[in-house]
Amino acid sequence: MDKSNHKKLKFRSNKERVSYFLKLFNKEDKVLVLIWADPDALACALALKRILQNKVEKIDISNINEIVRLNNQVMVNILKIPLIKFSEELLKSYNKFILVDSQPSHREEFKNIKFTAVIDHHPPTNDWEASYVDIRPDYGAASTILFEYLKTLKIKPSVYLATALIYGIKVDTDNFGSSANPQDVTAFQKLYKHMNRYLLNKMEGYHIRRSELKYFKIALDQLKFQKNRIFSYIGKVLNTDILVVIADFLNKIYDTSWVFVGGEYKKKLVIIIRCDGYRKDAGKLATRLFKNIGLAGGHKEKARAEIPFSNLNLESNKFDTPKFIKLFEKYFKSRDRRKKS
Repeated sequence: MDKSNHKKLKFRSNKERVSYFLKLFNKEDKVLVLIWADPDALACALALKRILQNKVEKIDISNINEIVRLNNQVMVNILKIPLIKFSEELLKSYNKFILVDSQPSHREEFKNIKFTAVIDHHPPTNDWEASYVDIRPDYGAASTILFEYLKTLKIKPSVYLATALIYGIKVDTDNFGSSANPQDVTAFQKLYKHMNRYLLNKMEGYHIRRSELKYFKIALDQLKFQKNRIFSYIGKVLNTDILVVIADFLNKIYDTSWVFVGGEYKKKLVIIIRCDGYRKDAGKLATRLFKNIGLAGGHKEKARAEIPFSNLNLESNKFDTPKFIKLFEKYFKSRDRRKKS
């Protein structure tokens, strides 16, 4: 990352920041907003489309992931969010690219794209550059950042856009239970009068399909406790979103400080980490343990890692919960020793 650029922009007012951002685009530009589609990213992309719609020749939104989580499908459908499925060929039709709610180092698909702008709220990573960088890790949701852009430009959000941003903020702050700051609360309050409660209820009302209940049974059967830590390895899954749903469910168990849920998807070990964020940092743990063998990172309370099984040097092809726990043993043994000393 161009760290000097990040520092320079970090201390500017929203008015200066937005002015700088808009100067990067002109009427002839064809802009593609790239996202890993979840509620926060979808809402931000919709806001960027509104901001740039009359300032460039065209602006489209492309999702690099399959949208399989039920809530997200409902969000896209009822808010009529226009999406184009990502492909390498698609990039040839655009000359400028925006990445929102993520950073180029987070996904393999992003690494070779020259981004005009990166807007995110995850902790900053290295080894990438962009003409415009707005990273605010103290914000609970990237949707809050885009709300501030809209407010600065005096753009009144439509009902659909306001509802999307509200949902993005609620999801990424866990209904203000974690990660939220005063800016997130202010954004929620200002957007609330423009949103539609019925649409929000529809998006929040559905989490899993009946066909996915089997994964909960596997997760509970495989559950292992070590002190105040929960581990469960589920095996092959049809989509990684179910791992997130299960991890969030297990994170509600009383007297639990850490939750680790793993599964196999496309020959990769996918790990979802949750913690209470109090003197703990899930993102740092994931990065420390897995950054050299896969993709890893996240926030204090939640993190994710994806590791090719070929990088794990397994003695056999069979992977289970005990082997899953061993990935973390060294870290926690060292941590426990420090606590005792």
